[in-house]
Amino acid sequence: MSQPTSSSAPAWHTLSVDGVMSHLQSSADGLAEAEVERRLARYGPNELQAAGRVSPWTILFQQFKNVLIVILIIATGISAFLGQGVESIAIGVIVLFAVILGFVQEYRAERAIEALRQMAAPTVTVIRHGQEIEIPARELVPGDLVLLHAGDKVAADARLLESINLEVDEAALTGESVPVAKGTEALEGEDIALGDRDNLVFGGTIATYGRGRAVVVATGMATQFGRIAEMLQSVAIGRTPLQENLDKVGRVLGQAALVVVVAVVAVGVLRDQPLLEMFIFGIALAVAAVPEALPAVVTISLAIGVQRMVKRNALVRRLPAVETLGGTSVICSDKTGTLTKDEMTARKLHTFQRTTSISGSGYDPEGEFLRNGTAVAPSQAEMDLLLAGALVSDAHVVRDDTHGSWHLKGDPTEGAIIVAAAKAGMKKEDLDLRFPRVGEIPFTSESKRMTTLHSVGDAQVAYAKGAPETILDACSRRLTSQGEAALEDADREAILEAVRAMAGEALRVLGVARKADATLEDAELDMTFLGLVGMIDPPRPEAKSAVEQCERAGIRVVMITGDHPLTAQAVAGELGLLGEGHLVMGEELEGMSDESLERRVENIEVYARVSPAHKLRVVTALQKCGHIVAMTGDGVNDAPALKKADIGVAMGITGTDVSKEAAAMTLIDDNFASIVAAVEEGRGIFENIKKYLMYLLSANIGEIGLIAGAVLAGLPLPLTAVQILYVNLATDGLPALALSVDPPDDDVMERAPRDARTGIFTRRVVTLMIVGGLWSTAANLSLFIWALQSSGGLAYAVSMTFVSLVLIEFLKAFNFRSDRRSVLHRPFANKWLNLALLWEMGLLVFIMSFPPLREPFGVIPLSLTDWLIASCPALTISPVLELTKWLGRRGWLGREA
Repeated sequence: MSQPTSSSAPAWHTLSVDGVMSHLQSSADGLAEAEVERRLARYGPNELQAAGRVSPWTILFQQFKNVLIVILIIATGISAFLGQGVESIAIGVIVLFAVILGFVQEYRAERAIEALRQMAAPTVTVIRHGQEIEIPARELVPGDLVLLHAGDKVAADARLLESINLEVDEAALTGESVPVAKGTEALEGEDIALGDRDNLVFGGTIATYGRGRAVVVATGMATQFGRIAEMLQSVAIGRTPLQENLDKVGRVLGQAALVVVVAVVAVGVLRDQPLLEMFIFGIALAVAAVPEALPAVVTISLAIGVQRMVKRNALVRRLPAVETLGGTSVICSDKTGTLTKDEMTARKLHTFQRTTSISGSGYDPEGEFLRNGTAVAPSQAEMDLLLAGALVSDAHVVRDDTHGSWHLKGDPTEGAIIVAAAKAGMKKEDLDLRFPRVGEIPFTSESKRMTTLHSVGDAQVAYAKGAPETILDACSRRLTSQGEAALEDADREAILEAVRAMAGEALRVLGVARKADATLEDAELDMTFLGLVGMIDPPRPEAKSAVEQCERAGIRVVMITGDHPLTAQAVAGELGLLGEGHLVMGEELEGMSDESLERRVENIEVYARVSPAHKLRVVTALQKCGHIVAMTGDGVNDAPALKKADIGVAMGITGTDVSKEAAAMTLIDDNFASIVAAVEEGRGIFENIKKYLMYLLSANIGEIGLIAGAVLAGLPLPLTAVQILYVNLATDGLPALALSVDPPDDDVMERAPRDARTGIFTRRVVTLMIVGGLWSTAANLSLFIWALQSSGGLAYAVSMTFVSLVLIEFLKAFNFRSDRRSVLHRPFANKWLNLALLWEMGLLVFIMSFPPLREPFGVIPLSLTDWLIASCPALTISPVLELTKWLGRRGWLGREA
């Protein structure tokens, strides 16, 4: 049966307390045990269900659906059948390596739902049959009465019946940067945002202050967390461009191998050559068509890229995501904790018609007081204001010496005030010792202020902070530069105007007051108004420069947040996001069709008051417009969009386990700027993938052409099966790995993102591969024919061709370091390539010189003259490829990718 939060259920926040209790058939004494049993049988346990969980065996089996893996398995079987044990073992190891790595990556990706389930509260206090008892959270049912206290994790979605100063941290669900004050009054509007439903509490959030009593309206998968879990289950992770390109390559190579085998056998039969001999020729050619080293080189190079990214504070969980990151064209960023630090900061002080700004960000007590952009010492009035605000606060900040960071213990708004006081040279601990607290009137939702009494010398002074209107109501005097004066109506209006101005900048505003010679009975009467403190969760200092770098790299940054539109607009303005773009609220987004959103999505830069479903729609719309989308976030509410995005980027420090498991990458330092560094690494890695794919596939084209040409011309095979496998694995493998760590070009972050639809194989790349492959074919086949006609015989011709082919591969490796620049541009900048080619050259000489290896490789010793002759065709490859690049730079091969 459906939960009472289905589409037919009422909007709980619009109902009165009596209406909710009536609809749920509950009472002040809670549910009877028999009714609990019936509802538990009807609605099921209060836990998240992992629908359609994929078994490890299924994940393992899926690894064998890769086309290249299938081809390699067939090649392994054929090699074993033909008695080539070394070749079959080598290929088998490659297959095993690729399969295991793929399995591990995908198995970890399936853990997102498990992390979400673990966020549920283990136990909860309820009222049943008039008794207050503690039960496992999974036994909650709709209609249960739950009790909430500060520090409790909310176990299910519930409608508040009673709220005594209750505040709830909903950042993980809505993105709200400060705890939300909760009430019990019915609200208007069925479709208001989750963050505005202040008479509801949601499963998975945490009560930070006060206490409350609520009736459960939804459990398990019907809660807001449950809906996120359903979205996570329904979101399919798309294949990256690299995976699609490699699958396409695998299909083409597989089809080519099949056609070649059939063609060779057919031609041989027509020429009356033995069928078995022709079949072996065809198999050898099929082996030449498959780049056996490719899966290993791709996997290893991506793994190396992952290690390089870790050094730049980006941890990648899914290897193919490394390549995708370099093509990112839009970054959809959550605000709270991503573009901002999720640390409230006092930005402005207002005293007797003067406003002072405060620099700094977060809980680090470093900053300056500024007027008109000039650093000044805080005035006596500002010192009085901050002293009062610090004394009437319970929070404190502590330094983590291990990481050199500061952490808050207590309420974020109080943290902002005591940090501002510290910037003025007043430490909270010292103030508490000098002016000990002797009395307190706690904050309530009715009074909207907090007052404390302190011993100051022989007197007692009361200090208060709270909503500016309520503080003003308690004041009859104000502090001026000449001392205290009467608070006139005009003064009140001026102060309220300052409040409105600061609120217009998305600042959260508190008023502060004091009273000398006070007692608890008269502390909140005839107080003196000291001033206003305006605070906000500000952008990270490095975020603005990171956004600017994204713009230079042609990457759009879009803010998507559940926070208030004014706050979102203020933060976006500071970051330079709201240029010519628009701000759209979740309510407006709800009314848009998918088609309308796709038309407008290119011009929207900020989304405010959005739900998890909205984030998912925005990411999907951008993807349909052809963008490669990175989504950053740290909350549970971000998880579905993180999983759907081409690159999901979670926060390592403040991020929830759910967001980390759903994301492809985690920022270790929670720094938005680190994603820009990761994009730079990703672009360099993509360029290197392009280099070694050009190199490997051009080599295979050359081998296919060489063997096919020889067979079609009625000549013997110019290479043995062992030679082909050696060239594919060793000669091509090590230089390809070296190309995967080639130093990036200096201008990699000055180019526009590549076209996602084009992928790696642009016209220029394909032309270079084909030209390099065909020239290699022509050069080596010419040498083979010449050697056959000499007096050396077949073994001599095969040896000469083998040496020439290996030398051509060496020179190709240098040429394919760039598809744009000349081989003479920093020719030896890649030390790993230099070492790889020196090693391979040593191996080639060893094979040709060491008698025990000459027989399995089918070669004979060559003289120095023979080596020089074999080098001549190889040396021609560089001028040919350089000419092709020159034509590309002139635009003859299409626009640069």
